[in-house]
Formats: sequence, structure tokens, C-alpha cells
Amino acid sequence: MKGVAEMCRWLAYRGEPLHPSRLILDAQHSLVAQSLNSPLGAETVNGDGFGFGWYPTGAVAGSIPAVFHSIEPAWHDENLRELTRAVESPLFFSHVRAAAGPPIQQTNCHPFRYENWLFMHNGALAGFSETKRDLTFAIDPSLYPHVHGTTDSEVLFHLALTFGLHDDPVGAMTKAVQLVESVGHDHGVRFAMQGTIAVSDGSTLWAFRYSSEGRSRSLFHSADVPSIREMYPDAENLRNFGVSAQVVVSEPLVDLPGVFLEVPESTVVVLDDAGYRHEPFMASAV
Repeated sequence: MKGVAEMCRWLAYRGEPLHPSRLILDAQHSLVAQSLNSPLGAETVNGDGFGFGWYPTGAVAGSIPAVFHSIEPAWHDENLRELTRAVESPLFFSHVRAAAGPPIQQTNCHPFRYENWLFMHNGALAGFSETKRDLTFAIDPSLYPHVHGTTDSEVLFHLALTFGLHDDPVGAMTKAVQLVESVGHDHGVRFAMQGTIAVSDGSTLWAFRYSSEGRSRSLFHSADVPSIREMYPDAENLRNFGVSAQVVVSEPLVDLPGVFLEVPESTVVVLDDAGYRHEPFMASAV
């Protein structure tokens, strides 16, 4: 059974405030560049809309992030260029979409937002047309009115919210994925979950890499900036980033060895004030 896949690319940043354009537009293999040519992606071109979500500089804990969605290809949208060069943010998400089922409309563009939370996903819930009813009915009734689009990703987000994302993000994502796999099995879907996921409350960033089959979409995070500067002392562009800068991305933004580290299968990367750490995620399920 086929799912309604989202074969996409995404980027998340946490650290000192900077203009998002430095990563989304200006990097060697920026997210906009990946929207045109994605060597590691399931789809080479990701031109079915995009999204940008950011927490304003100086925002207090619990602040609601801003979001901008468009059905234009990211490489074609002047508003994205204007916006990402004008604002500064210490934590932002950006996502370029390759739709393979759900229609091209703004409500289907990532990142999704609920209160102070941002969420985005690359991958698919296999057999979603068969499992959609059961999964949607499992969403808390108070959250259901906030599901505005038709993607499996948005349902997954609201399942995680239902299972306590506010209090325990890793535990809530575990329960959401377990439900996806259980309902999938009930409908004859052997490998129900595929994807990489980013979620943030505006302070901490969690990035998950997991698939039921153990063959997940690609995901990388940057090494710590002091180590990168030691490896490449003459790299001028590194001066644009503070010592706490951290990037998680579907594909490396530069070709320099050692700058981006692959996230292992069945792993969640937690990025906070202490830096980054890896924790197992659904490891026993693979």
C-alpha cells in the first residue's frame, strides 16, 4: 500500500541570532539550492511550496513563533529572500516540499505550528489513505480543529501533541510513532513509518531519524563551531557564526569534511544550551 509521501528537504538552526538567509540562501548547498538539486533526496527537485518558521530575537520562553508559507517554488519567491535577509532569529525552521499525494496548498506546507511549538517532517506514513481515519480519530478532540491541511505529517504532529509533546517530546514522539506502526500493521502495512522530524518549543531543538524498515531519509547535524574553526582556520564564512551555532539539515550545506555529521538510524539529536547529544529513539523497533 502506498502512502501520500512528503519527499522534502528541511533545515533547522539554533544558536546566536543570525539572518536565516545565510543558511537558506547563501550557503554552498543552501536549502534553496537543495530545492533545485537534492542528490540525497528521494526527489531531486522540491518545488511544491515551502515554509519558514522563526522565533524572534529576544522572545521570552513560550513565545509563539512566526510562520510564512507559500506554494511557490522556494527558488522563485522574492518574499522569502526579503524576509530571511531582514529578520534575525536564534532558532528557525525552513522546509521545501515535493508533494506526492496531498495537494499543493499553503495549509500543507511545513513547518506546522501549535502555540509555541514548530514541527516539520520529511518522509511518509505508508498506507495513510487506509490508516488516516484511525489515526485522525486518535487525536485529542480539543486539538482536532487545529488540523488545517491534509498531510500525514500534520496528523503525526497532532498525535505527538495528544501524547504529551509539551511535557516529554521524546516520549510523545515515541507513542505517536508506535501508534502509526500499530495501526499500520492492523491494515497490512509492514513498514508504516518513514522520516526525519524536527520539533522545537523555542528553546530546545529535537531532531529524529527513524523508519520502521531501518532505511531512513538522510539527516545531518553540524559539529560544534570551535571544532570546525580548528579544522578550517582560514574559512572566512565561519566568522558569521557564533560558538553556539548548531544546524540540523537533510543534506550537508558544504562539502568540507567533518563539518556535518550523519545522524545514526533510530536516533534523536537533542540541541540545547549544552550543545548536542544523541539518544536512542525506537531502537528496539528496528
